[in-house]
Amino acid sequence: MFSPFSFISFVFSMFLAMPVMGLSNSIIIPGADQLEEYLPLLKGKKVGLMGNQTSIVGSKHLVDVLLENKVDIRFAFAPEHGFRGDIERGEKVSKDVDVKTGLTIHSLYGTNEKADSIVNSVDVMVFDLQDVGARFYTYVVSMHQIMQLCANNGKKVIVLDRPNPNGDQVDGPVRKDDRFKSNVSYHKIAMIHGLTVGELAKMINGEGWLENGVQCDLTVIPVKNYDHSMKYELPVIPSPSLPNYTSVRLYMSLCLFEGTDISVGRGTDWPFQVLGYPDPVFGKFTFIPGVRPGMAAHVEQQDNLCYGLDLRGIDAASEKFSLKYLLDFYQKSGLKEKFFSRPDFFDKLAGTDELRKQIIEGMNEKQIRDSWKEELAAYKVMRKKYLLYPDFE
Repeated sequence: MFSPFSFISFVFSMFLAMPVMGLSNSIIIPGADQLEEYLPLLKGKKVGLMGNQTSIVGSKHLVDVLLENKVDIRFAFAPEHGFRGDIERGEKVSKDVDVKTGLTIHSLYGTNEKADSIVNSVDVMVFDLQDVGARFYTYVVSMHQIMQLCANNGKKVIVLDRPNPNGDQVDGPVRKDDRFKSNVSYHKIAMIHGLTVGELAKMINGEGWLENGVQCDLTVIPVKNYDHSMKYELPVIPSPSLPNYTSVRLYMSLCLFEGTDISVGRGTDWPFQVLGYPDPVFGKFTFIPGVRPGMAAHVEQQDNLCYGLDLRGIDAASEKFSLKYLLDFYQKSGLKEKFFSRPDFFDKLAGTDELRKQIIEGMNEKQIRDSWKEELAAYKVMRKKYLLYPDFE
């Protein structure tokens, strides 16, 4: 049994979820909203939480709901962008206190030498972050770190699963060898991986990707009434640069520009919805990147008039990963290999140096796609073993 508040929260969260429909008009219920499934697992336990602003139950933050249900939460870990999601990408997330709850917040973005002792102080870790389905989105690295820490210290992990807003596609190159391993290419998976965090957690365990092939004690609370073909609009933005559904869908294709000097709209009101550079050759649409809360433009375009494309009006639900924008801007630039101003970072985003070299060689999208077809097919076979939900194919 769970408290009366738990029941009220559960019913209220179901009501709030009603506009989020799949193809069968069923209500999608994320793992965090299923209090009856995981509150009993936390009773009498010392609990740690990995969460941020996307960790919600209905209209409330998960940490508030857990505390109201007398769960003994000892601390929380924060990923990139911080516990409330307002920190600039790549910026250090330091130890802090959540002003709303007084809970101690520790960083798990970067190196934390005390992480093992912190995790060893609890019985169970709860993970609840909203991923967007791209290998280069760093929240999945945070999950891997939590799983490793719990495996190291004999602790349980409970993953509260959430839908993947890009879960209707599996695409892009599979990461090559460890030369390209980084926070933006941590796992040997497709760039657009087509998994929820719960499914990826099962893959990490099942494929022996934790150190020395160990497995953590893992429980996934699955999403109800979800399948990978469903459209899913996030109820809370996952990070400052992905403010809406259009940006989340375009992010799959546009993030590769981060290895170039082309602006993806950071520092504007339309991040990952516009493309541009200070040269009229790239298009008639203009914008000036500046600074927004938790988000700043690359220094190369800061306060410069950029010319390019306005993608805000696209049919976001139909938008899938494509190289068309990258190839178009590369060809218009005339810069050849200098187009890739941060080649090492571009290769880490792609998970290989082959893509960059293929573009410089003049290969078209079909030729490039054909080159990764075999490895992508092998990844899809592996992926099938860990699916918790009906697939899109």
